[in-house]
Amino acid sequence: MNRRGWGLGLVLIALTALAGVLALAVGSTGWSGPQAWGADPLAWQIAWEVRAPRSMGAWLAGALLALSGALAQGVFRNPLADPYLLGSSSGAALGVAACLAWLGVGPASADVWVRLGVSGAAFMGSVMAVALTLVLARGVQHTLRLLLAGVVVGVVLGALSALTMLMVPDITRAMQAFMLGTTGFIGWPAVGTMAPVLVVCLLLALGGSRALDAMSLGDAAASSLGVSVTWARWVLVLVLSAATGTAVAQAGLISFVGLVAPHLVRSVVSVTHGALMVLSCLAGGLLLLLADVLARWLIAPQELPVGVLTAVLGGSYLLWRMNRSSGGLT
Repeated sequence: MNRRGWGLGLVLIALTALAGVLALAVGSTGWSGPQAWGADPLAWQIAWEVRAPRSMGAWLAGALLALSGALAQGVFRNPLADPYLLGSSSGAALGVAACLAWLGVGPASADVWVRLGVSGAAFMGSVMAVALTLVLARGVQHTLRLLLAGVVVGVVLGALSALTMLMVPDITRAMQAFMLGTTGFIGWPAVGTMAPVLVVCLLLALGGSRALDAMSLGDAAASSLGVSVTWARWVLVLVLSAATGTAVAQAGLISFVGLVAPHLVRSVVSVTHGALMVLSCLAGGLLLLLADVLARWLIAPQELPVGVLTAVLGGSYLLWRMNRSSGGLT
């Protein structure tokens, strides 16, 4: 990583620390800063048992989605690729819809086993969607076929989710929380799930970063450099799927974070894929953490779905980038 990359990393870490303190102090009931934590045991309990895991979980989910986005854009050599490209979002939605229809409860249920069941259904649905995409694409050798298979799987599974909600209308309202994305249900168990997954996925992704650098020159050039393109693509797609499925299972369908975070990094510094993935994790975690704070504060004591904020802010940023690079929108 060059000097500018190190500088950006330090800035992102510093901003994340400041955002973390802000996230512990801001809630739907207003401001409750460090001065209140020592004087009021209830304020400390809220900060530690509610806001701390939610904030840490938001950062971890954002980091996982950003890592997936950086991997997707590298594997498919497409700057518009996002973590949901292989149908994982539709598969997760179908898994949640099926689980809610079977259990007859919502994801906000106080029963920890219900929450685990919904999260597990989302993860399994995401994994099964990616597996179906890989089967239809006959592997990962042809990226165009893989992309088309992902689109088909996403459309079909999305239709099945809508059909499930039509047949069991009682789950429609409960599904909204998942579809719009929310960090309100994240607790310490979710943090304990996402943290090791992020570490493992990041290490595996860094191990394949040199292969990604070579593959950016084309498959033929990468093969001439001694890279096993098919094997590298298999590993990276599996890492992408695991990271996406874990984040979606805990926070729902949060859009644009995985797409925007790598773009933000590349707009500031030019780095190799290894550095890009680390910086994207830091940027994605910071973005979702700040969006979570805004979601609590904007219309307090009510909360906005964090996925709505990321969609509005992320979409606005991409439109601004398009306008700046092309001199106008077409």
